[in-house]
Amino acid sequence: MKKKWAVKRITVNLASTEVQKLEEYCQQTGRPASDVIRELIRGLR
Repeated sequence: MKKKWAVKRITVNLASTEVQKLEEYCQQTGRPASDVIRELIRGLR
């Protein structure tokens, strides 16, 4: 049996410098922003 994810969509307001940093990181790593953000959240205590 496959697990189904409970998904909740959120909106985050970012400064233009934050957006640029995120976009550059995603381009360098070839990963989508949602994956990067999820990984950062999982690293929180």
